[in-house]
Amino acid sequence: MLTHGDEHPTSAGPRLLGPADVRSLAAELDLRPTKQRGQNFVIDANTVRRIVRVSGIGPDDVVVEVGPGLGSLTLALLEVTPRVVAIEIDPLLARRLPATIAERAPAQAAGFRMIEADALAVDALDDPQPTALVANLPYNVSVPVLLHLLATLPTLERGLVMVQAEVADRLVAGPGSRTYGIPSVKAAWFAEVRRAGSVGPHVFWPAPNVDSGLVAWTRREPPVTTASRAEVFAVVDAAFAQRRKMLRAALRATAGSSEAAEAALVRAGVDPQARGEQLRVEDFARIAEALVVGAST
Repeated sequence: MLTHGDEHPTSAGPRLLGPADVRSLAAELDLRPTKQRGQNFVIDANTVRRIVRVSGIGPDDVVVEVGPGLGSLTLALLEVTPRVVAIEIDPLLARRLPATIAERAPAQAAGFRMIEADALAVDALDDPQPTALVANLPYNVSVPVLLHLLATLPTLERGLVMVQAEVADRLVAGPGSRTYGIPSVKAAWFAEVRRAGSVGPHVFWPAPNVDSGLVAWTRREPPVTTASRAEVFAVVDAAFAQRRKMLRAALRATAGSSEAAEAALVRAGVDPQARGEQLRVEDFARIAEALVVGAST
């Protein structure tokens, strides 16, 4: 089994998939990758090893992977940790992957679990509970899946996801940035998020038309507030629904009137003429709390 820093598996380690292996599996399954499910399969062993290395996982981690596809990243994960839970929505892929693991990683197969499901519908996993999320997320649902799993699997401590480069920029953006928005704020509620590298299209089959970005995150406590996460996120959604509006106007419907919105913003210590793109997640939490207080008086 690999330890940190190793570049090549031992004889007992998994045999990773190369381009010919991926195409052979696809041909066996008569697989036609679909844009609807955001299917782009990694065909480069160095890339999946890099993802695993940068993720920082170790042998004690229980890793959840979303969208394992044909198993390229799954096999690389099993080089480092004996326990991987894969969630796959495509029944064709979900039913083939356990056989691939048994064939190419027999020594690690006992610790592999396959769940055929939509990750957005998963609200709990059997023990042992996952400690890390490492995944090549389908482009079209990457942000909803990441936020959903952070919300529903509180034992997740850290992780690394590969997403479309533009999405990676939005997830890690800070206040005042042109790319700062709803994904940035909601991700910051759960975790410290940072950019951890880029991946070109040539390592995928089929090759996407855009670059991918690696986003690493470490769980942190959410802001201290009496408002619920749903209440805070509702304020975030409203603030960015019409990005160029001042908060006094953007929160009018949420508060019931412009006057109520302004009063809540003043209570929260936020300039009513500010815009959502200027605020940190802690500011949104204070606004949500002030709105709740205002509604109860």
